[in-house]
This record gives sequence, structure tokens and C-alpha cells, in this order.
Amino acid sequence: MNYFSSNFILGILGGGQLGKMLLAETRKFDIQTYVLDPSDEAPCKIGCNQFFKGDLMDFETVYNFGKKANVVTFEIELVNLEALEKLENEGIKVFPSPKTLRLIQNKGVQKDFYIKNNIPTADYRRFETTETLKSEIANLKLPFVWKCAEFGYDGTGVKIIRTLSDLDNLPNVECISEEMIPFKNELAVIVCRNPSGEIKTYPVVEMEFHPEANQVEYVICPARIENQVAEKAQAIALKVSEAFNHVGLLAVEMFQTETDEIIVNEVAPRPHNSGHYSIEASYTSQFENHLRAIINLPLGNTASKVAGIMVNLVGEENYSGNVVYQNIEKILEWNGVTPHIYGKKQTRPFRKMGHVTIVNKDIAEARKIAEEVKNTIRVISN
Repeated sequence: MNYFSSNFILGILGGGQLGKMLLAETRKFDIQTYVLDPSDEAPCKIGCNQFFKGDLMDFETVYNFGKKANVVTFEIELVNLEALEKLENEGIKVFPSPKTLRLIQNKGVQKDFYIKNNIPTADYRRFETTETLKSEIANLKLPFVWKCAEFGYDGTGVKIIRTLSDLDNLPNVECISEEMIPFKNELAVIVCRNPSGEIKTYPVVEMEFHPEANQVEYVICPARIENQVAEKAQAIALKVSEAFNHVGLLAVEMFQTETDEIIVNEVAPRPHNSGHYSIEASYTSQFENHLRAIINLPLGNTASKVAGIMVNLVGEENYSGNVVYQNIEKILEWNGVTPHIYGKKQTRPFRKMGHVTIVNKDIAEARKIAEEVKNTIRVISN
């Protein structure tokens, strides 16, 4: 198959910011793209060759969309698996594969997979519903982490449970309880693999989370950790990748414990927030390497040219409605600072609306500038 011919079409399920940044790479290679998303205002709409509006969880919608493409990928895990399996059986290439996605889509299934494959992870229990968990609270050690098994994203669907009342108002859905792990750092490694079996990893990054929203606030590359810890994290990420046998990107999120053990938190089989810094800081961005992987091209250099820090831009509390970005022009005066605005029309508290990358030879200086960026830009509504 000639991926650089006018006959080749890449189908992307999901039209959010990850797809939009992937489209920057497809346009660079002049690859035709179709996008399916339920929203008429999806950020990808302005960047693809054809946009289709539809439900990503509806079998017929996903199947009929996929039949238009030669290769199908996704920027969100919540897609109809049965449709992807049928497409794959009929000769459409789907990357990552439905088999991989089926092991990841449900957090309970994902945790079971780690145990089966001797991958270190926090102790957990699975429950059919939150009410079932409540009925067995006496057998659980507080505090613990409650996670909904499906449909969670960006901190949604995760809550630390310290008292029984913390379970109030949580959705009554399939869920897991997970042991609270005392940790020094939250780390991530992105692994890239193509169908030919070539595999590369990006450097270990360190993630700083917002304490209230439970979402990433800063991503720091390289992580400020000892070399032996970084090597251990890379090795575990490669073990996870091998177990899932994925094609494309796999972001492996991990904890560095107080005793410098590495345990896996969860994974995402797609471009990931922890790799956004790579657009400016790496020789080959995560988005270009995802594209290279799924169409079986040689993978690009994953090393960093300079230190990179990403700052998430999220909607401020107490603001919902048509988005307004204040003070963007101020940060444009600073060296090594690049904003990315995702194109979402509506803001709400803690919604991811963009990010800013800071590149610098000095990681400490980059972190200082990142703090200034965070304190300068406001994401509000008019």
C-alpha cells in the first residue's frame, strides 16, 4: 500500500485536541484524513479532509466510517470495539488493534492483565457497582482510590476515599478500589512500536498533578530522578508494551515509590498528555511517531533536543461558557515559550483548553518559566 498516494485514507475516531495535533503531521506528509466525532464543534473539523458527525459508541456509525478508510486509528479509547473488530476481520487495518484496546478500555480488565503478566501494580478489588463497594467498605483499608471502570478521563472518574461519606454522590457504576501508594513521583514513559516490530521509547517524564482536579498540571522532561530509577521505569514500560503487543503509541503511567520501586498505574494506547512537550523539545514528536508507526514507516528519533516542560491550560473555576484566553500575548514575548490552543469553543472548570511548552537548556529555569506561564494566562468566559 502506498501511504503517500491520493487513494490512501487515514480514518481517525475522535476529533479532539489529540486528533488536531495528529493532523498537523498528516498535513506535513499530505496524507488524506477522515475524522468522526459526535460534536459539530470538534477541534479536528478544520484540519481534516472530511469530517463526519456521529456517535463513537454506535456500531453502525463506526463500522460505516471505518469502511471509508484504509487505516483506522483513534484518539480516545471510548469507541465501539465490535465495529473495530469487524473492520479488522474485513481487512481494514486498525491500530492499535481492538484486541489491545479490549484489554485497556475497562480499568478492571486492565488491572487483571497486569497481574496475569507479572507487571507491578497497586493492590485492587473490582466491584460491579459503587453500591456493592459501599456494602463491603468494612473490608477495605482506608484511604483508597475509587475509579470508575469505564468512561473516566482527565481526573473524572477518580476519587480518593478517606471516609464513607466520600462515596456519596459518586455514580453507581462498575468500579475498582485501589490501594493508596505512598510515592515520590508520578512518572510516564511513551513507547512507540510499528507493525514491523521496531520499538522506541521516549525519555521518562515527571508529572505534577493539580491536587483538586486530579489532572496533570506540569509535565517535566527529563524527569528529575536518578539514572537507575529512570532505567527501571523504561524497562517496565517496555515489558508492558510487549505484553499488550500494541502498534502505535502506548503511554505508561507509573509511580516511583518511597523505596524507588516502579509500579504501573494505567496506560493509554494513543498520543498522551505526557508527550505534548515533544512537539517542541524532541527530534520527533509523539504525534509524528504515532503516524509513522500506524502506517509502518521507520520510527523517528525520540531523544530530546533540549529540556521541555508542558503546562496545561485549563478552564478556571467559576467560569463556564464561550472561552476567552487572557494574556497570551505576554508569554509570546518570552524565549522558548509556545502556546497551543485546542479550539474548544466552550470552557468549564478544569476543562483542558490548551497547553504551553517551555524549552530551555536548563530544566530548573524552564520549570521557573512554567510557573510564570501558569500564573499569567487565564482561561475564562465572556
